[in-house]
Amino acid sequence: MNAFARELDTARVVALEAAALVRRYRGPDIKVQLKIGDEPVTEADHAANALIVGRLRDAFPRDAVLSEELPDDETRLHADRVWMVDPIDGTRDFIRGDDGFAVMIGLAVEGRPRVGVVCQPAAARTYLGAAGAGAWREQTDGTRVALRTSSLAAPPGIRLVASKSHRNERIDALRTALEIRDEINVGSVGLKMGLVAAGDRDLYVYPGSKTKLWDTCGPEAILDASGGRVSDLDGHPLRYTGAELTNRRGIIASNGPLHALVVAKLAAAGI
Repeated sequence: MNAFARELDTARVVALEAAALVRRYRGPDIKVQLKIGDEPVTEADHAANALIVGRLRDAFPRDAVLSEELPDDETRLHADRVWMVDPIDGTRDFIRGDDGFAVMIGLAVEGRPRVGVVCQPAAARTYLGAAGAGAWREQTDGTRVALRTSSLAAPPGIRLVASKSHRNERIDALRTALEIRDEINVGSVGLKMGLVAAGDRDLYVYPGSKTKLWDTCGPEAILDASGGRVSDLDGHPLRYTGAELTNRRGIIASNGPLHALVVAKLAAAGI
């Protein structure tokens, strides 16, 4: 019996409900505001946030909830279980009418990601996984395909997925260092990690400092359950405890076998 079966099922149902809500807001008349740092937020973000946070608090009243669209009241600092929510990851794609956005829900237990759901509303595709249970990609008819990362351990042939809105010259340096010729660009962090979890890509690297805990918690749980690995650029685990919300030393999300090599190559290239 999966220790997180109830949590995973609840997160899945809530994410699908939020995805259906978000789809109803798509269109040229969507209302957009700018938050601190010039990050866009829409009425769909707020509506999905209210739905998800309300459902999680009803289902798990003793757990803390951290969401991108709510002030951090720091109750999470004193909780062993913290739900981390990004109502729409890849808001810029959502606003443009592109498909690369996702509803993301993660659960960290004692500081480690244990449950994750990443639902792509535009494609009706859901990635989900939990520690000790495995990971799957689910289609609209409920069909599930087990996820397993690729086995590639060294170049050549590394398939990279990189940021769509925040790509910079350091990715070009990474491509040179790792002999990468195959790159695609996707908006949502969760969808990028989902592609690695499914074995459709081998590596995702983000060398910047804009991602937050809610961007990585759920996706990391899924990638870990599929055999992959997530760290910062120095190879250290991402931290889900403490007051800091930002992943300041970037992200490496790999299939697992590539990870140590990528960390070493990044260090040697000064990335």
